[in-house]
Amino acid sequence: MLVIRPAEVQDADGIAHVHVTAWQETYRGLMPDSVLDTLSIQRRAEQWKNSLADPTDLYHATIVAEVSERIIGFINYGREREGDVDYRGEIFALYVLKDFHGRGLGRRLMQEAVTGLLAQKLASMLVWVLAENPTRHFYEHLGGVYLREKSIQIGGSSLPEVAYGWRDIGSVASK
Repeated sequence: MLVIRPAEVQDADGIAHVHVTAWQETYRGLMPDSVLDTLSIQRRAEQWKNSLADPTDLYHATIVAEVSERIIGFINYGREREGDVDYRGEIFALYVLKDFHGRGLGRRLMQEAVTGLLAQKLASMLVWVLAENPTRHFYEHLGGVYLREKSIQIGGSSLPEVAYGWRDIGSVASK
């Protein structure tokens, strides 16, 4: 049975497992193997423990999806990080294990994040996604509009990212 709920500190290991595994499943061939091969679930779990334990941490707001008490996906959201005046909220991370793609989990997690952003009085949002990410069109299906592109540095490589935005995130709830 699928359960979608707010993350707790004790979820850090499960979230870290999904985070690292999803990066390795999705980004192989898009970024240097050296980056993906050196990802550490243990290091990522420590970062998640710290964020989830501190309600003032920018990355604190996290929702998990679990099946049989196993975390299979998560979404992380909050106030937009770069001072965009039109898009006040941001989806920082959305990952679902590949075996669970195509079941509507991403959509459900997005809807929960939208509810959380609206509770923070953030009625618009954006998300940054690697331009070559094969699942990026998911955001278009949810009504996200292409906004702009920028480059980020990962493992000594410059990778293009694209932003999708929603001026009124209420529309995501009905998708």
